[in-house]
Amino acid sequence: MDSPSIAIVGRSQDTANYEKALRLIGVSPFTTLDPEQCADCRGLLLPGGGDITPAFFGQTNHGSEQIDTELDILQLQALDLFVKWRRPVLGICKGMQIINVHFGGSICQHIKTATKHRWNGKDQFHYVYHIGCSRTDFFYQLYGSSAFVNSAHHQAVDRTGRNLLPVCQASDGTLEALVHDSLPVLGVQWHPERIFDKGGMELLSYFAELGSA
Repeated sequence: MDSPSIAIVGRSQDTANYEKALRLIGVSPFTTLDPEQCADCRGLLLPGGGDITPAFFGQTNHGSEQIDTELDILQLQALDLFVKWRRPVLGICKGMQIINVHFGGSICQHIKTATKHRWNGKDQFHYVYHIGCSRTDFFYQLYGSSAFVNSAHHQAVDRTGRNLLPVCQASDGTLEALVHDSLPVLGVQWHPERIFDKGGMELLSYFAELGSA
């Protein structure tokens, strides 16, 4: 790598949208399945995808789909490294759930309101609302009290992991964004890489700037 990049730990056939979005904001993506190759990267993006292996949050499978245990392990290993390095991490959709599991949280394997959140062949949007205790968290800085975001998931954070703070939720109570209380680690349940207005690129830029400080 000629200059520090944002690492994307995922399978290259599934990461084109993330790579394109990072390039649009002037950032070089580095997609890999080898966490050790991320040592020179200034930030980590954990992309969306299938569902996390339920055993990793102490459950049997009762609703999880498209499980890729090998990828789960590699993403958790990469996250562990970036937490130790205290470098920025952004989790998107499944990536936010990976963050929650890493810090000891759990996942609801199929939410009751899944039809309002699950991808239906095209982007469907809904509002999310600020619930953080502080107006200094990333969500309020970027969006104020609410934002109009897309939705493509049927699972959600259940028990929040250690030191993770909920910062926004949907009208049905589904947690839609969280942030670590002392590390530059944040997650969103929506897909900013597919939103070219309504704050998607602004969120990615905010994350990228965390890694350039």
